[in-house]
Amino acid sequence: MKLHWSGRSPFVRKVMVAAHELGLVDRLKLVRSVVAMNAPNRELMRDNPLSRIPTLVLDDGTVLTDSLLICEYLQVQAGGNLLFPANTAGRIDALRRHALGTGFIEVTVLRRNELNRAPEQRSPAHVDAYAAKFAATLPALEREAPTLKAKSIDVGHIAIGCALSYLDFRFADEPWRPAYPALAGWHEAFAARPSMHATVPVDG
Repeated sequence: MKLHWSGRSPFVRKVMVAAHELGLVDRLKLVRSVVAMNAPNRELMRDNPLSRIPTLVLDDGTVLTDSLLICEYLQVQAGGNLLFPANTAGRIDALRRHALGTGFIEVTVLRRNELNRAPEQRSPAHVDAYAAKFAATLPALEREAPTLKAKSIDVGHIAIGCALSYLDFRFADEPWRPAYPALAGWHEAFAARPSMHATVPVDG
């Protein structure tokens, strides 16, 4: 299977962590694909017209273009229900936490993009909105921390773990751990997993 990949994308990292957890990483052929909001990748667009990563191209040519969908496909290939609980309540809970973690990734990416613009080109309204969402999400995740520790790893853990690691990667000058000790403790343990060590983000 061909995976359009970038070592700095938190969305790609979710898929790679899932692949490692499921023992499927050796079945992925990684294709370095650079994407930017203002610069469509024409080569990638042959497989995914939206020019977004991750994009997984199956051996029969079928294209999967969303990280959650790709994770679920990998789960099907691996068998069992490690990342997506079989019972309805467990599945909804995992997907709920996945949505929170992925939403935090999206806000973090948008905030960084806006702050990377020249000062005269930034939108103060957008900067303030992203900062407000940013500040509200960490307390929500702190409240989730006790339940994260009590559950086996699932797709929700992966999303939240990758979100916090991306925060460390892109906003290292904004330490969050002192104010959120329960979340920090959970993330320290999660980040020590071999799947996380194998997928540490890098620029370039």
